[in-house]
Amino acid sequence: MHKRIITSVTTVLTGAALAFGGAALAQQPAAGAPAAGAPPVPAAAGMNVPTPDYSDAQLKRFVSATQKVALISQEYTPKLEATRDESARKTVFEEADGKMVKAVHDEGMTVDQFNGINQAVQRDPELARRVRDLAG
Repeated sequence: MHKRIITSVTTVLTGAALAFGGAALAQQPAAGAPAAGAPPVPAAAGMNVPTPDYSDAQLKRFVSATQKVALISQEYTPKLEATRDESARKTVFEEADGKMVKAVHDEGMTVDQFNGINQAVQRDPELARRVRDLAG
C-alpha cells in the first residue's frame, strides 16, 4: 500500500500557493476544508523545528511536483464536491491520491520528502521565498 499524499486540500495546496503566488489556492475550497476521508492535520504552530538545508535541485523538484499536484487537485476537487455517494467519493479520492503520489514519484521524490518540504515551506519564510524564486 502506498502512502497517502493528500492530507487536506489546504495543506496540499499551501506549498502551491506559496510557490505560485496564491493562484492555485484561489480556486480551492475555503481554508481548513479537509478533502474527503482525509485525517485532520495537526497544527505545527508553536513548534520550533529547524528547517533542513534543502538544495536548489530538491526545491526545483518540489516546485515541479507541487505544480502537478495542484493541477490534479484542481481537476478532482469539483468531482469530490459533486459526488454525494460515500463509496463513489472514496473512489474519486483514491484516484486523485494515486495520481498525486505518481506525480511526486515522477519528480524523483518520496511522499515523505514532498510533505517534509511542504511543511518546512509553511514554517520558514526564507524557504518559502526560495521556493517562490525558483518557481519563477
